[in-house]
Amino acid sequence: MEVSRIRALRGPNLWSHHTAIEAIVSCTPAECSIADLPDLEVRLRARFPEIGPLQTTGHDEAISMAHVLELAALGLQAQAGCPVTFSRTTQTLETGIFQVVAEYSEEAVGRLALELAEALCLSALQDTPFDLIDALAQLRDLDEDVRLGPSTGSIVQAAVARNIPYRRLTNGSLVLFGWGSRQRKIQAAEMDGTSAIAEAIAQDKELTKRLLDAAGVPVPLGRTAVDIDDAWAIACEIGLPVVVKPKDGNQGKGVTVNVTTREQLNAGYIAASEFRDDILVERYLPGNDFRLLVIGDKLVAAARRDPPQVVGDGTHSVRELVEQVNKDPRRGTGHATSLTKIRFDDIALASLAKQGYLADTVPPKGKRVILRNNANLSTGGSATDVTDDVHPDIAASAVAAAQMIGLDICGVDLVCDSVLKPIEDQNGGIVEVNAAPGLRMHLSPSFGKGRPVGEAIVSAMFADGDDGRIPVVAVTGTNGKTTTVRLIAHLLTASGLRTGMTNTDGVYIEGRRIDTGDCSGPRSARNVLLHPDVDAAVFETARGGVLREGLAFDRCQVAVITNIGSGDHLGLNYITTVEDLAVLKRVIVQNVAENGVAVLNAADPIIAGMANNCTGTVTFFAADSNNPVLARHKAQGNRVVFVDGGHLVAFEGKDIQRIALSEIPITRNGAIGFQVENVMASVAAAWGVGIDWNAIHKGLKSFANESDNAPGRFNVFNYRGATLIADYGHNPDAILALVQAVESMPAKRRSVVISGAGDRRDQDIRQQTEILGNAFDEVVLYQDQCQRGRADGEVVALLRTGLANASRTKDIKEINGEFLAIDTALASLSEGDLCLILIDQVEEALAHIAKRIAEG
Repeated sequence: MEVSRIRALRGPNLWSHHTAIEAIVSCTPAECSIADLPDLEVRLRARFPEIGPLQTTGHDEAISMAHVLELAALGLQAQAGCPVTFSRTTQTLETGIFQVVAEYSEEAVGRLALELAEALCLSALQDTPFDLIDALAQLRDLDEDVRLGPSTGSIVQAAVARNIPYRRLTNGSLVLFGWGSRQRKIQAAEMDGTSAIAEAIAQDKELTKRLLDAAGVPVPLGRTAVDIDDAWAIACEIGLPVVVKPKDGNQGKGVTVNVTTREQLNAGYIAASEFRDDILVERYLPGNDFRLLVIGDKLVAAARRDPPQVVGDGTHSVRELVEQVNKDPRRGTGHATSLTKIRFDDIALASLAKQGYLADTVPPKGKRVILRNNANLSTGGSATDVTDDVHPDIAASAVAAAQMIGLDICGVDLVCDSVLKPIEDQNGGIVEVNAAPGLRMHLSPSFGKGRPVGEAIVSAMFADGDDGRIPVVAVTGTNGKTTTVRLIAHLLTASGLRTGMTNTDGVYIEGRRIDTGDCSGPRSARNVLLHPDVDAAVFETARGGVLREGLAFDRCQVAVITNIGSGDHLGLNYITTVEDLAVLKRVIVQNVAENGVAVLNAADPIIAGMANNCTGTVTFFAADSNNPVLARHKAQGNRVVFVDGGHLVAFEGKDIQRIALSEIPITRNGAIGFQVENVMASVAAAWGVGIDWNAIHKGLKSFANESDNAPGRFNVFNYRGATLIADYGHNPDAILALVQAVESMPAKRRSVVISGAGDRRDQDIRQQTEILGNAFDEVVLYQDQCQRGRADGEVVALLRTGLANASRTKDIKEINGEFLAIDTALASLSEGDLCLILIDQVEEALAHIAKRIAEG
């Protein structure tokens, strides 16, 4: 068994809506059925008992080692605690070659799971040892390292519940919610609206106290010490006991409380100095330690924090009691678990010494032993939810403290006996205000119920009903994609939306190109969704990108399928038939939002059938208003777009919109059939987004198919009285549509310049010139710049073969080089002639043609 071509499908894909790892697996004849491998299942289950039933997930009759790999990759993740459920194995047309897919929740974990699953399979095949415990430990450790912590994770889960899309921007806790101009960001429990100034103030504990005091919020007296002697002087001035801590510390690091002697102060000063040069001495407030969580202008949660402690049982030592407590599965070493293990370090030993204990002392039964002076969860403390007990005055003081500092999300540390009565009535005070506070104690307190703080943070960023999404239009098909994408973007722009667009020419934001090359894949689409100046997005969605990585979005508002033809890279990546291609293309239809629209070509039965795969509504388009699929849909009062009496008609129930084709320049008065289809699809898409009809009409009238607006898409020029047409058509269906278009245009003599893409099937390359040979008097063949894996001259030879039975072409020229071929064709043109130039290097070829036209 050999595993190759491992891909991470990071969005909805050919197989499912889930993120997944896909691999190509080759099996020997014996490995194609584990029934032919004696005791294989026994050896496998001895190594991994929880692998689950070995059965196929498709229609395969035999269970291959590829199926075993699939189930192992999924099962190992599941046993490691990852939330995964989907997997699949499919046999390709090649004997012994399989496509294996297994869901992942974290990409790095999914990749490791596949590696470990392969090692497990080889171990079972070769009867060698496999360490399951170590494999699961690797997966758990990696998962804990890379997945979001509980605080950020709770916010993400709340966003997902509201259908708000999210994307991690780093391996840490920086997360983007929403798309384009409606996006928001968080980092841990801090929103993008929080100012750096507010965060800096919260870090400066002395300044924080001054501001809170000015706002009438009770705070303990104290100030920053110049040195250790000054610290003792401050303590004597404000009165013992005191607290010694770093001026801008966090998580309780370097904090010493209830200092009553010079010796304790000196030790506390030295401990604090390890974290910060500026040391703060303030009055110690006796009482309980409470954390109040303020989000926006509301107190949403409160917890009492208790220091790490154990309770004697009269039998075990303090050290043994700590070990027992740390066995609680809720306690971990980082922030991924709801509680943290108690640290048995020098600080814990010093705390024991104050109580007259050693590590090996056996405390009396029921005796509470404190192991640290502070109650932070990060040092092993525990939390009890007290949200419902907070007095309104205390809640008001917490909100006032957060607003005085300027924090949208704020953890307010309060010391007092109880939250049942005002702070002033019990000599308590607010001792700290924290930016980006931890949420663990409120999500999963040690005692009491958890609070929906993630939901509260999401509600502070997005109003009710706001899902943070902008309209996304995905366009796919064999031909017409780029023109349709450009026209849809033009219509959205005409309505006032700042539009982002990706296609085979580049990435565009509000008409300005920010990236070049073929940008019809998911990476470019994700970049557009990241852009803060985009109100709507239109994506050309090529087959290659969907196969490599899946979609760039979880849902789209509109999915458009223009057409599906036989020349669209068939034979590559195990897509061998038009039916296979249709299954791939319909991925965008399957991922239309529930309130979205699929725009489908009713004239193509395969595309029309995709209506059954759409969770939203469907708009059919076809030039023929009598098309049975379209007519039935229309009769049911649903949306359709068709052509009638020289007009484009959009129909829904009693609502009818008519636009004369003569007012749509791209169609040349309706003479260019494939452009009429592109317009119908574009109008249906803009309609699906909700664009006003006046804007649609205005956009159609102002969209001209010129080289600077839609380069390489039926660009028409005049050259010395002859008509030149430059187009990027590169498959039989496109060639046939072009031939039908140019035949509607008058010409004395017709010529064509053509090459072929090497990554097409031989039959598709030949078919192009078979079509052209019956429509043109002269054919100029040229070899383009990139042969895409073909030998020198191989493509031109196939093109020449296609002309063998041409009924019309008498003049055939072969030229090495695209620009020389163009010049050769132009040299033979006379007034009234027509020349179709099928360009390869779009921008360079158009620039060359423009230069020749300028030269006259």
